[in-house]
Amino acid sequence: MCSKAAELGPTASSDPALILELKTRRPPSLEGRPGCETWSVDFSPDGAWFAWSMGHGIVWVVAWPLDSQEDRDGEADRGDKSFSCGHPVWGLAFGPRLPDESDPRHGGERTLLLATGLENGLIKIWNVLTGVAVLDLHGHEGVVRNLLFPPNGTPTLVSSSRDKTLRVWDLARKGKNVHVLSGHKDWISCCCVSSDCSMMATVGRFDRMVCLWSLRSYTLIRNLTGGAHKTLYLLSACDFSPDGALLATAAFSGASWWIDLWDPYTAEKLATLVDYFEDYGQNQISSIQFSPSGLNLAIVTDDRALGIWEPGKPGLSMRTEADRDSNGLCCKYHPRGGVIATGTRDGHVRFWRAPRSVPPLRHLCRAALRYSVSTHQLEPLPLPKRILQYLTYRDIAASHLR
Repeated sequence: MCSKAAELGPTASSDPALILELKTRRPPSLEGRPGCETWSVDFSPDGAWFAWSMGHGIVWVVAWPLDSQEDRDGEADRGDKSFSCGHPVWGLAFGPRLPDESDPRHGGERTLLLATGLENGLIKIWNVLTGVAVLDLHGHEGVVRNLLFPPNGTPTLVSSSRDKTLRVWDLARKGKNVHVLSGHKDWISCCCVSSDCSMMATVGRFDRMVCLWSLRSYTLIRNLTGGAHKTLYLLSACDFSPDGALLATAAFSGASWWIDLWDPYTAEKLATLVDYFEDYGQNQISSIQFSPSGLNLAIVTDDRALGIWEPGKPGLSMRTEADRDSNGLCCKYHPRGGVIATGTRDGHVRFWRAPRSVPPLRHLCRAALRYSVSTHQLEPLPLPKRILQYLTYRDIAASHLR
């Protein structure tokens, strides 16, 4: 698959952070035509597989890591697979490994699920290990833009669509027990789930709404509003920190893009990252994601650049070279950190060496505490003000934030 579907190996880029790049091989008649975009990439929960929508309805799933010499020469049979979905793929997500009790041929082996969201509103569920489509989910009436499995390992799938709705599917019941969440007035451009699976956040592309939902009662909790920018033209991305105590959103107003950091429990806006855009101008933020440690936030812009920011510190700890010949569309950290994959409008995937550092003990303690303790539970405690500010992330505001 590697030698037939894509070119694998180092590129001519002078950027030292670039590890390697996957380039799709297409017939000349398809080059540059709509439908070739890599809208979504994902690593499996154990980090052993990588999937990317390589355009024209094809998803490629490859074993990770990719950079051995045998892989580059095309001599190793790694079990890589491609899935033909029939329509452009906008969203994809790996699910949990589940016992395959329904198929005696596998003797109870565990299956690895991959969900693909299509342009026509259909969601196809694949068994990665067998390469077979196991389930079709019908219901959405527009592009399925985002898919995700909550991190608790249950066979539950969350989907967001341009039909303005969210759907929560129970795959253990073949998707029949579905909850439909309505509230947005226009396209939903992104959704994310907190680490304890209690909350879900969504951003509307044009309706200027950042919504928080309960994944326990499947109801709207609140709409986040306010801040220095009164007029929002569109919202593009969101992500929870690994401990669930921070929510990052990317938005546009007037002639600038920025990132807001929220406390999802109190709806308080903690900080706004603004200096990033002094160098990048009006380039759209396409995707953001917290690192597995929670120390960094990856930012992808439509000039194909990748930036890494550590909340609470001025400037960016890493920034790749801009490439205006293509647009950055998505990003995903490897579950163990150290690597970020980015997808582009021309259907390529680049893998970058991400900053890797040992988290301070105080950060580990805060993350462990905030995973199970909300802001409302912390505030009444008789803690020194400085410690309370640290535990509630109110210390991240700095001179470059407002």
